[in-house]
Amino acid sequence: MGSWMRRRDHNIYLKAFSLLFCGALAGVIVAAAAFPAAAMSGLMVKATGRAVASLPSELRDFRSPQITRVYASDNRTQIAQFYDEFRSDVPLQDISKHMRDAIVAAEDREFHHHNGVDLKGVVRAFVNNNNGKSKQGASTITMQWVRMSLAYSATNPQQVVDATEDTAKRKLAEMKYALQVEKQLSKNQILERYLNIAPFGNRAYGVSAASRVYFNKKPKDLTIAEAALLAGIVKAPSSFNPATPDGHRQIRQRRNNYVIPGMVEMGAITPAQAAKAKKAAVPRKVKRIGNGCVSVAKNNWGLFCDYFYRWWMSRQEFGKNTYDRERRLKSGGYRITTTLDVDAQQDARRRVAQLISEKNKNALLLAAVEPGNGKVRLLAANRRYKLDDPADPQNRLSSDPKKAAKGIRGSYPNTTNPLLTGGGDITGYQAGSVMKIFTIVATLEEGYPLDYTIKAKKRAKTRYIIDRGNDSACPGTRFWCPSNAGGGGEGRYNMWTGFAKSINTYFVPLVERVGAEKAVAVAKRFGVKFRAASDAKYASPKHAHQWGAFTLGVSATTPLDMANAYATLAADGMHCEPTPIERISTHDGRKLDVGKSYCTRATSKDVARAALDAARCPVGDSAQLGRCHGSTAADTKRVVRHPVFGKTGTTDDDKTAALIAGTTSLVVAGYLVNPDYQNHRDRLRHHQVNPAVYRTLADYMKGKRKVEFKKPADKTLAHGDRTSSRR
Repeated sequence: MGSWMRRRDHNIYLKAFSLLFCGALAGVIVAAAAFPAAAMSGLMVKATGRAVASLPSELRDFRSPQITRVYASDNRTQIAQFYDEFRSDVPLQDISKHMRDAIVAAEDREFHHHNGVDLKGVVRAFVNNNNGKSKQGASTITMQWVRMSLAYSATNPQQVVDATEDTAKRKLAEMKYALQVEKQLSKNQILERYLNIAPFGNRAYGVSAASRVYFNKKPKDLTIAEAALLAGIVKAPSSFNPATPDGHRQIRQRRNNYVIPGMVEMGAITPAQAAKAKKAAVPRKVKRIGNGCVSVAKNNWGLFCDYFYRWWMSRQEFGKNTYDRERRLKSGGYRITTTLDVDAQQDARRRVAQLISEKNKNALLLAAVEPGNGKVRLLAANRRYKLDDPADPQNRLSSDPKKAAKGIRGSYPNTTNPLLTGGGDITGYQAGSVMKIFTIVATLEEGYPLDYTIKAKKRAKTRYIIDRGNDSACPGTRFWCPSNAGGGGEGRYNMWTGFAKSINTYFVPLVERVGAEKAVAVAKRFGVKFRAASDAKYASPKHAHQWGAFTLGVSATTPLDMANAYATLAADGMHCEPTPIERISTHDGRKLDVGKSYCTRATSKDVARAALDAARCPVGDSAQLGRCHGSTAADTKRVVRHPVFGKTGTTDDDKTAALIAGTTSLVVAGYLVNPDYQNHRDRLRHHQVNPAVYRTLADYMKGKRKVEFKKPADKTLAHGDRTSSRR
């Protein structure tokens, strides 16, 4: 009995207090309507204390997170998008009038008649909530926008809590700001902001995203039924989810029994239009929206997308740390036009697919760079850029026996590793004789001419120190004495003929005379990254002079490194850092000065032109300044049918095969490697990598004007007075 009385007394007191509070609150709001400044600085301060009085007089400037979209070089083909919240703001005129009416009918039917606070709604909700009935909100559209604005403009987690927690203090703060907002913005401006910030469920934020997710259309094309459905979702996006059985039933009821009748009540639509709209089907499926590189529509763009993403994450212009840079990418609303040539990328992927299966443990990798600006035009491989499904893996066990024994799977057919560009645990691959070009450049810089002749022997005896038991050591010594691939190769060679036939026993004595450290320095200037720890050690000033093996390609490089290095020759000695960027624009159309090609002079014009003349020989073209007398990839010139230069490369036991070929317009580097196990036993042959390179280059050059390479002005670079007998 006593307990019952206590509950009864409590209810009586609560109702009495409620009536008193409602009266006071009504007075506050009436005063606010007539005298907003006085009401907010006086009555509300007394009601809520210093907390509300200390609020800033205006909302902080903010912009809600926007989708960043990434396009190919044509500025039309979208290759990826990045977002934290799937949202893209649109102006009110691009939003269907049905959608504007529907959101008012669903969320705030007095929107066009109040000054930011609905007095009747507040009182009704307060009494109702304290009578133990179902919870009511009474937040106007303006107040809801204020709440979301405070949350998005918060600078720390506590401010987010303060902006969203269900307290009287928060409600009164919203009212204060809502009254201010209504004095500063028109109803249409408030409605536009609200429709662009509101959550619509299924990862869709704002009406533009919602229109795409639920109906795959633009917001200006929404019908009455579609607009009413979307407006109905906003109240409780999780509960009113049409993609779930219970949510489908609830949102249909809310659309037909509340939102559409509200539109009729407002005079926005006729009863006949309402009856027709109620019959429209409610979708049960929603469009899944990709996010990031693993969800690109075309798998052959994934490797390039990953290269762009890693480039962005390395740039300090986008934030002081990787967390800030990623947040900026995923919320900044940028329009990014990349250097990816869609046609060239598709041609390259097709050429790769003609020569090797995705399921092959060996990887055929192609990278292409435009000379003179570093723009990366394609990155292709016989791999899908995709995370392997742990529950249903497609990838086979690694070809590395040690990794396979531990259950580690290989990178085929799916991978997200930067196989072509390097990074993470990808340090690159030995590519063999393509590295001899750096010895040629260093030799020319030291004043040796292209016709500098050395009598090559079957084995080259050097003063480079090596382990006594190494196969490359001269018998009974600790000096390095390398031979030619397949043996033989004796004879007199110069840079044209030695490069054409890739004679090791010509280049090793040559680099020894010039200085291995000078060839290493050239490679660094040409953009080669020594990512492997052992390579970085040998390339250091302390050790480089003893690294004679560098000229034979024992260091790890990537296809992108070497495509860009050879592009430096075609650019008259100007090295440009590789870039995936054509331009970056902000959400409001302002262009950012980021991503432009950064170029420096790596060698003189004449040295570059002379070295390139020697590099015409290996790919079947004719040198302008001398004679080639052979080649290692003669089909390149025949297929490309343009002036062309380049070089093949092969490592010991054919563990890697490579070809680089280029014109004045594009340089393509192709590697055939096993990225999971570089000490494999397969023999990787040029009949796969070579056609992939020269056919891709030919596809790109088709229809383009033939441009001849320039000759050096300094004739002594070709025919000088230095001979081997003087050294």
